[in-house]
Amino acid sequence: METKKDTYKTIDEPTPEVLFKEKGSKFLGYAFPVTSEEQVKTHLEELKKQHHSARHWCYAWQMGKNYDSYRANDDGEPSNSAGMPIYGQIQSFELTNVLVVVVRYFGGVKLGVGGLIQAYRTTAQMALEQAKIIEYTIDDLYLLKFDYPEMNTVMRIIKEENLKIENQKMALNCELTISVRKSDSSRIEEILESLFKISFKRL
Repeated sequence: METKKDTYKTIDEPTPEVLFKEKGSKFLGYAFPVTSEEQVKTHLEELKKQHHSARHWCYAWQMGKNYDSYRANDDGEPSNSAGMPIYGQIQSFELTNVLVVVVRYFGGVKLGVGGLIQAYRTTAQMALEQAKIIEYTIDDLYLLKFDYPEMNTVMRIIKEENLKIENQKMALNCELTISVRKSDSSRIEEILESLFKISFKRL
């Protein structure tokens, strides 16, 4: 039985520039953390300014905690010779919320489709090898409501189960927002259901 992943991997900062050379052509590789297409656009515009005399700015990105959206762009190179090999490296590093761009300066010698695939793949791999990769858990948020006397019980469960408090309002009635790792959600819901004086809902 396949269990749904409740973690995702990403990078938290841009990587240093890497350089790959092949038959006079220069390939420069970059990886950036991104969470929107707007950010992708900004990074591409900046690289085009920085490398205005380059021939191609090929890229691929993947976004979403569930790895649910991606794009690959050959930017004028033969179909599937640039964007998809870059995307293949994003997949092999199992990353999301990441943009990888490879800038090519043409060196006068055509590499052929096979040579291009190899060059773009290698440059993307080199860029991602520079990245500091972090793994995050995918969490569900719950709002708990209870009266003050229940505070000790709630805090004990939070401590025992190693849950994270995201927000709290303490008055006569208490409200806590907690985050629970997705794979633990049903178990934590059962514990909360057994406490009659505490109401909760998933946000």
